[in-house]
Amino acid sequence: MIRQIIFHGDYFIDFYQSLDAKVKTKIQYVLELIKQVERVPVKFLAPMSGYEGLYEVRVEYQSNIYRIFCCFDEGRLVVLFNGFQKKTQKTPKEELEKAMRLKNEYFKLKGK
Repeated sequence: MIRQIIFHGDYFIDFYQSLDAKVKTKIQYVLELIKQVERVPVKFLAPMSGYEGLYEVRVEYQSNIYRIFCCFDEGRLVVLFNGFQKKTQKTPKEELEKAMRLKNEYFKLKGK
Protein backbone atom coordinates (compact mmCIF):
# COMPACT_ATOMS: atom_id res chain seq x y z
CA MET A 1 0.00 0.00 0.00
CA ILE A 2 1.41 3.35 -1.08
CA ARG A 3 -1.03 5.64 0.74
CA GLN A 4 -3.31 5.37 3.73
CA ILE A 5 -6.74 7.01 3.76
CA ILE A 6 -8.32 8.42 6.90
CA PHE A 7 -11.40 10.54 7.56
CA HIS A 8 -11.63 13.84 9.38
CA GLY A 9 -14.94 13.93 11.23
CA ASP A 10 -18.02 12.16 9.89
CA TYR A 11 -18.45 14.36 6.81
CA PHE A 12 -17.32 11.77 4.29
CA ILE A 13 -19.06 8.89 6.09
CA ASP A 14 -22.38 10.78 6.18
CA PHE A 15 -22.10 11.55 2.47
CA TYR A 16 -21.07 7.99 1.60
CA GLN A 17 -23.91 6.40 3.58
CA SER A 18 -26.45 8.46 1.64
CA LEU A 19 -25.36 6.96 -1.69
CA ASP A 20 -26.64 4.12 -3.84
CA ALA A 21 -24.74 0.78 -3.57
CA LYS A 22 -23.34 1.02 -7.12
CA VAL A 23 -21.98 4.51 -6.49
CA LYS A 24 -20.38 3.27 -3.23
CA THR A 25 -18.68 0.48 -5.19
CA LYS A 26 -17.27 3.01 -7.67
CA ILE A 27 -16.03 5.25 -4.84
CA GLN A 28 -14.36 2.25 -3.18
CA TYR A 29 -12.65 1.44 -6.48
CA VAL A 30 -11.28 4.99 -6.83
CA LEU A 31 -10.13 5.09 -3.18
CA GLU A 32 -8.33 1.74 -3.63
CA LEU A 33 -6.64 3.17 -6.73
CA ILE A 34 -5.47 6.20 -4.71
CA LYS A 35 -4.13 3.89 -2.00
CA GLN A 36 -2.22 1.63 -4.37
CA VAL A 37 -1.12 3.51 -7.49
CA GLU A 38 2.04 5.65 -7.29
CA ARG A 39 0.87 8.20 -9.88
CA VAL A 40 -2.89 8.54 -9.66
CA PRO A 41 -4.39 9.80 -12.96
CA VAL A 42 -5.73 13.36 -12.76
CA LYS A 43 -9.07 11.91 -13.90
CA PHE A 44 -9.41 10.50 -10.34
CA LEU A 45 -7.43 12.92 -8.16
CA ALA A 46 -6.67 16.55 -8.92
CA PRO A 47 -5.46 19.63 -7.05
CA MET A 48 -7.95 22.48 -6.63
CA SER A 49 -6.43 25.60 -8.09
CA GLY A 50 -6.62 28.60 -5.80
CA TYR A 51 -7.11 26.39 -2.73
CA GLU A 52 -3.67 25.53 -1.42
CA GLY A 53 -3.18 21.91 -0.46
CA LEU A 54 -6.75 20.92 -1.32
CA TYR A 55 -7.46 18.07 -3.74
CA GLU A 56 -10.61 16.52 -5.09
CA VAL A 57 -11.26 12.83 -5.62
CA ARG A 58 -13.29 12.54 -8.81
CA VAL A 59 -15.84 9.78 -9.24
CA GLU A 60 -18.17 9.41 -12.19
CA TYR A 61 -20.94 6.89 -12.27
CA GLN A 62 -23.37 6.76 -15.19
CA SER A 63 -24.01 10.45 -15.88
CA ASN A 64 -23.49 11.55 -12.27
CA ILE A 65 -20.38 13.24 -10.96
CA TYR A 66 -19.28 12.98 -7.34
CA ARG A 67 -16.49 14.90 -5.64
CA ILE A 68 -14.74 14.24 -2.35
CA PHE A 69 -12.34 16.84 -1.01
CA CYS A 70 -9.13 15.74 0.62
CA CYS A 71 -5.57 16.74 1.42
CA PHE A 72 -2.28 14.99 1.93
CA ASP A 73 -0.60 14.79 5.30
CA GLU A 74 3.04 13.72 5.50
CA GLY A 75 2.89 12.69 1.85
CA ARG A 76 1.42 9.21 2.27
CA LEU A 77 -1.70 9.92 4.25
CA VAL A 78 -4.84 11.08 2.46
CA VAL A 79 -7.37 12.82 4.70
CA LEU A 80 -10.94 12.81 3.35
CA PHE A 81 -13.32 15.67 4.10
CA ASN A 82 -16.74 16.48 2.63
CA GLY A 83 -18.23 14.94 -0.48
CA PHE A 84 -21.09 15.97 -2.72
CA GLN A 85 -22.79 15.23 -6.01
CA LYS A 86 -21.78 17.78 -8.61
CA LYS A 87 -24.70 19.17 -10.56
CA THR A 88 -23.08 22.11 -12.37
CA GLN A 89 -19.83 22.82 -14.23
CA LYS A 90 -18.48 24.92 -11.40
CA THR A 91 -17.70 23.43 -8.02
CA PRO A 92 -19.98 25.09 -5.44
CA LYS A 93 -18.08 27.74 -3.49
CA GLU A 94 -19.70 26.70 -0.20
CA GLU A 95 -18.39 23.13 -0.64
CA LEU A 96 -14.87 24.46 -1.32
CA GLU A 97 -15.02 26.78 1.69
CA LYS A 98 -16.27 23.93 3.87
CA ALA A 99 -13.39 21.73 2.67
CA MET A 100 -10.81 24.44 3.44
CA ARG A 101 -12.35 24.97 6.88
CA LEU A 102 -12.15 21.20 7.55
CA LYS A 103 -8.57 21.04 6.29
CA ASN A 104 -7.52 23.90 8.59
CA GLU A 105 -9.40 22.29 11.49
CA TYR A 106 -7.67 18.94 10.85
CA PHE A 107 -4.17 20.44 10.95
CA LYS A 108 -5.02 22.61 13.95
CA LEU A 109 -6.27 19.58 15.92
CA LYS A 110 -3.28 17.55 14.80
CA GLY A 111 -0.91 20.24 16.04
CA LYS A 112 -2.23 19.99 19.61
